[in-house]
Amino acid sequence: MPRDPIPARARMVQQLAAGGIGDPRVLRALGAVERHRFVEPGLAPQAYEDTALPIGLGQTISKPSVVARMLELLVQGGLQDAQGKLGRVLDIGTGCGYQAVALSYLAAEVYSIERLRDLHEKARANLRPLHIPNVHLILGDGMAGFAKGAPYAGIIAAAGGQALPPQWIEQLAEGGRIIAPIAAPGGAQALMVVDKTRGAIVQTVLEAVHFVPLKSGIV
Repeated sequence: MPRDPIPARARMVQQLAAGGIGDPRVLRALGAVERHRFVEPGLAPQAYEDTALPIGLGQTISKPSVVARMLELLVQGGLQDAQGKLGRVLDIGTGCGYQAVALSYLAAEVYSIERLRDLHEKARANLRPLHIPNVHLILGDGMAGFAKGAPYAGIIAAAGGQALPPQWIEQLAEGGRIIAPIAAPGGAQALMVVDKTRGAIVQTVLEAVHFVPLKSGIV
């Protein structure tokens, strides 16, 4: 494992702040996670650049700016305690586990679900030496959510479909928030914020993003 280039990580956080990420909780969380632990060893020198990197099986670790943007949207709208920490959060698409670890600094409990068995095992291997008690990795179909952990203060997805699965809405607590990519006209994707308040669902479509497709089933 390469030595953590702390100056590069600090520079990444500075760049996120300069790019518009203003929530200190998010900046602290991303400043605390050693991103180079979650990429292939040969790509470690690029770990703190604002770029997506391959993690195998056609999947990628998202750009730090995209992770930060989604986390900021989540913490600004999800159910929080007096200290500003979210309650239980469902992370759809564990991938290599980077986002789940970042969420561990922002939420009381993180349930992170992955449908690709090999990636689930890779995330387990990545997290094992970190001994993070509030992250729970699940092999399962993210489109179905994870009912055992519901209701969730927030749900965040790293894959985009044509529409939000109804299970996510059902498993979201009253006052909770979903952050997920959604299909947009012309085959593009856009970031969507979904707030559940007093039985009503309010959807807000934001900027264009690019994520892997949301798929069902465990493979």
